[in-house]
Amino acid sequence: MVNSVVSYRRVGRVGVITVDYPPVNAVGLAVRAGLVAALAQGVEDADAALLLLTANGRTFMAGADIREFGKPHQPPVLPDVIAAFDACPKPTIAAIHGTALGGGLEIAMACHYRVALSSAKLGLPEVKLGLMPGSGGTQRLPRLIGPAKALDMILSGDPVSASQALADGLIDAMDDGDSVLEAGLRLADRARAEGWPARPTSGRTDRITGTDPTLFATHRAALAKRVPHLFSPHRCVDAVEAAVTLPFADGVARERSLFLACMESPQRAGLIHAFFAEREVAKIPGLPTDTPKRDVRTVAVIGAGTMGGGIAMCFTNAGFPVRLLDSGADALDRGVQAIRRKHEASAKRGKLTAAQVDARMALIHPTLSYADLSDADLVIEAAFESLEVKQRIFAELDRVCKAGAILATNTSTLDINAIADATHRPQDVVGMHFFSPANVMKLLENVRGARTADDVVATVMDLSRRIGKVGVLVGVCYGFVGNRILHQRGRESMALIDEGASPEQVDRVLTAFGFPLGHFAMTDLAGIDVGWRIREERRKAGDPESQAVNWLDALAEQGRFGQKTGAGVYRYEPGSRTPLPDPAVAALIAEDRAKRGLTPRAVSDDEIRDRCLYVMVNEAAKILEEGIAARAVDIDAIWLHGYRFPAHRGGLLFWADHVGLPVIAQAIQGYHATLGGHPWELSPLLRRLADEGRGFHSL
Repeated sequence: MVNSVVSYRRVGRVGVITVDYPPVNAVGLAVRAGLVAALAQGVEDADAALLLLTANGRTFMAGADIREFGKPHQPPVLPDVIAAFDACPKPTIAAIHGTALGGGLEIAMACHYRVALSSAKLGLPEVKLGLMPGSGGTQRLPRLIGPAKALDMILSGDPVSASQALADGLIDAMDDGDSVLEAGLRLADRARAEGWPARPTSGRTDRITGTDPTLFATHRAALAKRVPHLFSPHRCVDAVEAAVTLPFADGVARERSLFLACMESPQRAGLIHAFFAEREVAKIPGLPTDTPKRDVRTVAVIGAGTMGGGIAMCFTNAGFPVRLLDSGADALDRGVQAIRRKHEASAKRGKLTAAQVDARMALIHPTLSYADLSDADLVIEAAFESLEVKQRIFAELDRVCKAGAILATNTSTLDINAIADATHRPQDVVGMHFFSPANVMKLLENVRGARTADDVVATVMDLSRRIGKVGVLVGVCYGFVGNRILHQRGRESMALIDEGASPEQVDRVLTAFGFPLGHFAMTDLAGIDVGWRIREERRKAGDPESQAVNWLDALAEQGRFGQKTGAGVYRYEPGSRTPLPDPAVAALIAEDRAKRGLTPRAVSDDEIRDRCLYVMVNEAAKILEEGIAARAVDIDAIWLHGYRFPAHRGGLLFWADHVGLPVIAQAIQGYHATLGGHPWELSPLLRRLADEGRGFHSL
């Protein structure tokens, strides 16, 4: 035993170094110190012909401890540990199972040979945290698999399978056995029998010689188009280029300099906050961790349209049988066929096999009868966004469903409590608000009604994880959290158009901030008719916050519903999703201004950005005050995963804290003085935090 987490022993002529630091063998100080000591012990062991590095538990090494980022590391630092393995005078073998990620893979690449179980995955995910490999990863990976494949792997941050790693040259052998130790010993026996020498990766040049000099310019141009606002991907290209153009030692020095620049970038803090937000929202304040969960094995979905079909796919993809109900046979058949087409499209892209498509389709059981839902453990209603329609459905579910079944609605705006009132079991009613397309978007807003039981809350939050979603618990109000904030951004976007901006200018400002789509392009994607029908419902109900009929409603009345009809705020060429400005829309906007007596003015990009974002922050503060969201991190996660708020900015309220709440509060007060209106009334919480010099995440 070297220390409490790293041990050394000999098996025959093989010195075995074993890391045992659960849960994921992160390369913290104790592991780093233990590795150096064990390696030295192995070198000094005269009876050890070669050394084998392995790990206990469910994974090899999952990289550095993210919580150490930004803090001084005590020696030995990871680059020194890796350099010691690279320079070892005896042949070294890394035996990999589970995952070898980040610093863990960098250690494995410093070993002279590598074997992985067939189930293993290997990757360098640092770019997803605003960083880059900083311990030789950008220098060794190109030497093993070539710079082109190294760039693909580093820039995506996604792991590769063991079979892909073998084909690329990242590992030397793949083992189909169950024991990683036995796999390592088998390769060690082969190495001894064949006389494999010590072979430092740092000394290899065969895969980098003759690199096409245009490779790096091509990647830089692609990044400039795809992610111009991100910092670390561009540094990754610089580092891999250094591996090709500089001696190894100089390349490592260049990598380290670029890595430290990434560490100092504010994007790193934002991306790490976003990383932890996904995990933090699963912990519900006030809900004991031992709260029992209801057993959910069979799911039913009501509505075979786009949303209902997508929800059904979420569950069948996770192995749940789903009863899919619709009121008409034709609609039901169209829905099932649409699901098959989506699966087959995934198969064409290599995401699924034909057998997997058939297996998932076999889990869908179409029905026209509510009686077939009688034994479902969870029923999710995804019908038309009408309170009357949903109340009628829930009254029927109350009649046919078994006791203890969870009754969920996918409503995006309606009152969960009013829906629950249609039943005699409001404790079983909950909102499960999926985001479109439901089988793609990660966010799931789970809405707790006034009488929703704790075990229902615990169950739907756990189900979110099981179907691959980021579940966030919210309370009941119009639009809940995400759409309530979006409503204010939409209202302000429309006001800016009234005052003289164009839809394409508003969208350009938002995409420059980092959103993948501007507000109006997103409206076209979701369907103008969706918001139009919601506004119509609110107008019928006499809601004073509902917008007056406007040019966007006129587009809906013309049948211009967005991408699905080839025209909305923008026009679309057949088969294209690229939004193109439409002179007919510009004329409609000008006509609408003239009817209302509005004189357009020049609106600056800065004003558009500040008004669209600050009104969102103010609404989010009101949501926190009302307890609709429990924490700032919940709002961050909702906007990160449901509306693709730029992750490098951390989330809406993380970004607000970075800008400074006094700056935002002062601007909001200024807009209230000039624009008036309820949305610009400064939130008392925001005012208090600004006065105290605190941020939302200090609450």
